[in-house]
Amino acid sequence: MTPEIKKRLKRTAILSAIALFIGAGFGVFQVQNESAQVISKSAQAVPGTQVGGPYALTDHNGKAVTEKDYTAPYKLIYFGFTYCPAICPTELQKITQTMKLLGPEEAQVQPIFITIDPERDTVDVMREYVKLFHPRLVGLTGSRAQLDEVLKNYRVFANKVQNEDNTDYTMDHSSFIYLMNADNELISIYRTEDGADMIVADIKAKTT
Repeated sequence: MTPEIKKRLKRTAILSAIALFIGAGFGVFQVQNESAQVISKSAQAVPGTQVGGPYALTDHNGKAVTEKDYTAPYKLIYFGFTYCPAICPTELQKITQTMKLLGPEEAQVQPIFITIDPERDTVDVMREYVKLFHPRLVGLTGSRAQLDEVLKNYRVFANKVQNEDNTDYTMDHSSFIYLMNADNELISIYRTEDGADMIVADIKAKTT
C-alpha cells in the first residue's frame, strides 16, 4: 500500500469515528430502548418504482459476484468512492451504526458499498477501505462499463470533475442509501439528512 493511500485511509478513519460519535449521540439511546422486533420476509417493493437490477462485479477480495450471491432478505446499498473526503465515509459509518442498532436483526441485512470510481478503487483499495466500517460490509468494483450499467439501473448520478491543473479529479455524485428486498427491489431510499435511528425505525416498520 502506498503512503498516499495509507494517509487517506487514516483520514477517513478519523472522519468515520467523528461521524459515529455524532450519530450515536442523536439516536442510539432511543433505538436501543425500543422493544426488539423480528424482521420478516414480507417487505414489498415501492410500487411503480424501477430501481435496481442484476449486476456482475468484483468484490473486495477479488471474487467475481452477482446480485444473487447476496442472499440476505434485505440489503443496504450505498454508491460512493474511496477518495471521497467526507460524505461517503459519513454515510458508510451511518450504515455501520444502523447495523449495530438493529441488534440481532442485523444478520438479515447485507451492507454493500459500490464504487463509482473504478479507475482508482481497485480490489486492493476497496479491501483496505471496507475494513474501516462494518465487518460485514462488502465493497464492489469492476470495469467502467460494468459500473456504468449499475449506476444507470440504480439511477445514480456520478460525474468526474477535473481540478484546475488537470492533475487529479474528484467525483460529483448523488448520495442515497438504498434498502432493497430479497428480489433486489427497492423498499426505501434514505437521504444524507436521515439518521441511523430513523433508518432503523423505517426498516423495522416496513419489514415486520
